[in-house]
Amino acid sequence: MGVDVGSVRVGLSRSDAAGFLATPLETVAVVEGSTSHYERISLLVTELSVCEVIVGLPRSLSGAEGAAAGLARAYAVEVARRVAPIPVRLVDERLSTVTAHQRLREAGVKGRKRRPVVDQAAAVVILQSALDGERASGRPPGAPVVLESDPDGPDPGHGEALT
Repeated sequence: MGVDVGSVRVGLSRSDAAGFLATPLETVAVVEGSTSHYERISLLVTELSVCEVIVGLPRSLSGAEGAAAGLARAYAVEVARRVAPIPVRLVDERLSTVTAHQRLREAGVKGRKRRPVVDQAAAVVILQSALDGERASGRPPGAPVVLESDPDGPDPGHGEALT
């Protein structure tokens, strides 16, 4: 499953069983004070028998990370907590939203109609890039999100998105 994290919406994509082609899945609204978006992702991971979750890590063209990258890292850690033991990985998503807008424009989707689906399209770009990279290199894409055990209890506590 591919995830494009935003502060208002989260775009989701999935791949075929062979891991060759990413397709749009859905857009989930992020409502302040609610965890329903995490719950939806967790449910879909179970329902679709997802074997790995790929979360886009937005970086600037120079490779630097800003506030959006911090949001994506924190989001990936929370998703990892909720879907464990399914692995969650962070992959560079530079220009994924730009690419998604371009592809939707080329497909004839008008400006206002793009907004509800652009996050899904960006999630497709993120997941397809990860699938292609893994196929080309033979290595898993990006960096794993590692959950650390809380020394005061048995449950996973905080985590770290390594890169």
